[in-house]
Amino acid sequence: MIDSRAMTTDLDKIRNFSIVAHIDHGKSTLADRLIQMCDGLSLREMKEQVLDSMEIERERGITIKAQTVRLDYKAKNGETYILNLMDTPGHVDFTYEVSRCLAACEGSLLVVDASQGVEAQTLANVYLAMENDHEIIPILNKIDLPAAEPERVKEQIEEVIGIDTADAYMISAKTGLGMDAVLEGIVHRLPAPTGDVSAPLKALLVDSWYDPYLGVMILVRIKDGILKRGMKIEMMASGGTYQIEQVGYFRPKPEKVDSLGPGEVGYFTAAIKTVADTSVGDTITEEKRKASAPLKGFKPSVPVVFCGMFPTDTGQYDELRDSLEKLHLNDASFHHEAESSAALGLGFRCGFLGLLHLEIVQERLEREFDLDLITTAPSVVYRLHLRKGEIMEMHNPVDMPDVTQIEYIEEPWIKATIMVPDEYLGPILKLCQERRGEQTELTYVGSRAMVVYKLPLNEVVIDFYDRLKSISRGYASFDYDLDGYMESDLVKVSILVNAEPVDALSFMVHASHAESRGRAICDRLKELIPRQLFKIAVQAAIGGKVIARATVNAMRKDVTSKCYGGDITRKKKLLEKQKKGKKRMRQFGNVDIPQSAFLAALKTGED
Repeated sequence: MIDSRAMTTDLDKIRNFSIVAHIDHGKSTLADRLIQMCDGLSLREMKEQVLDSMEIERERGITIKAQTVRLDYKAKNGETYILNLMDTPGHVDFTYEVSRCLAACEGSLLVVDASQGVEAQTLANVYLAMENDHEIIPILNKIDLPAAEPERVKEQIEEVIGIDTADAYMISAKTGLGMDAVLEGIVHRLPAPTGDVSAPLKALLVDSWYDPYLGVMILVRIKDGILKRGMKIEMMASGGTYQIEQVGYFRPKPEKVDSLGPGEVGYFTAAIKTVADTSVGDTITEEKRKASAPLKGFKPSVPVVFCGMFPTDTGQYDELRDSLEKLHLNDASFHHEAESSAALGLGFRCGFLGLLHLEIVQERLEREFDLDLITTAPSVVYRLHLRKGEIMEMHNPVDMPDVTQIEYIEEPWIKATIMVPDEYLGPILKLCQERRGEQTELTYVGSRAMVVYKLPLNEVVIDFYDRLKSISRGYASFDYDLDGYMESDLVKVSILVNAEPVDALSFMVHASHAESRGRAICDRLKELIPRQLFKIAVQAAIGGKVIARATVNAMRKDVTSKCYGGDITRKKKLLEKQKKGKKRMRQFGNVDIPQSAFLAALKTGED
């Protein structure tokens, strides 16, 4: 039996909580202020957004990876409490990070900007917290701004979310105004964790990442029992057994301890070589004294957007492969597999949780590993129902089998929630209609409209978010959930240059948009492909039927310039000879499309 005195902390004195909010409503600033007030870091070590440790997070001003920190707070009643704070991302592409953190906590601080009010992602994150049975404390941030309207925002929270705001805290995380009351609220309003110290070890694996010095580090929330240094543990899902080398928690700097007890959040290392051995949501138990049943894990993260990544210099293929494997150690949510393209050489097909996730991974590869990359147009996963009765998942339009083998094609649809000021509602509805959207709901919260649309994901992954922001001058907010697959009239459009198919430019599109999309890419390539000594046909085709065409005109060489005087037939002979030569060149000549042309066509061919 385990001696309960070995337990590190009294359960009643622990509070595990998360901060949830829309992008840019002040989550990371609130975390900074809490760390500062609980003396987590000295003034000299303190910096803005201290938990956003990645360079790219600090530059863009967004949180990408959820971070955890353990703080000691001496309350007004004289008791010292341990606060385990989890700062979560706000962007829709990183919802999986939010859901993992919420499963490890009992309460949430719901932060709403007192000038902006409730946004789409505020709703999405607060519903995630409610699904985890969290006690929610509403906080109105940025009340020091001249544009702040706390009373209007309070009403909005009550109307839209249904949370009582009578006890909401009015704060400014930047200046520290009202922060004392928030700390007291965390201690007195959030529930303490539950757990049995004498029961077999049961710990939830919340996150894992790779440290070049310590190997794989694992973030855990202990539910029952004790996790000690030197203990032999077993992963219940993967069945792997390891011996624990180091146990500790973040303050926010790592601090070693001998053991972690129920209700505590901390990390351990156990000479695990790859992050793939540690599946997030797994239950960790003691090898000798196993828990009877695993904890409820998380849904695995499912990539929804796919694109090809190719090195500009084909000699960098091995470097790209190594870089993707290293990056995968720190971000297990993106997937990659090798593929080859006739136009772009060897590369990888990568799967992401959304367009921002794609952008972040691409930028990290270029910065951290000094690679020069070409990415193909993003596509989604289609389900092909074949006549043989099989179902095939297609990530890349190039893999599409012959049309005669296909019964029908299904594409993924999403349920999108858009919040927008009333004056921009008309153009937003028009944009959703253009993208084959189906409106399911339209309600008003004060002067703001909340529209719920069903949209095909294929129409959203290209430039929907950018268009939405430009139409609404940045005031619209957007959040989405996958809503299953639906049958659609989809076709594959191939691009042919000089009668040769260019696989990297083929794409899937709804039959009604095929001609306009195909024409746009042909016109674009006509401008981008360098002229040759013969005419080049750029065509868009569905199967054997050409639906659009553009012609790159030939460069004209004046072969008669050296022919002075004499009979006209001499000139005609030279021109006939030139004509034959051009015909032969068109038959045997190769058209090399420069990579810059590929990039430009992929970027703007989808407009």
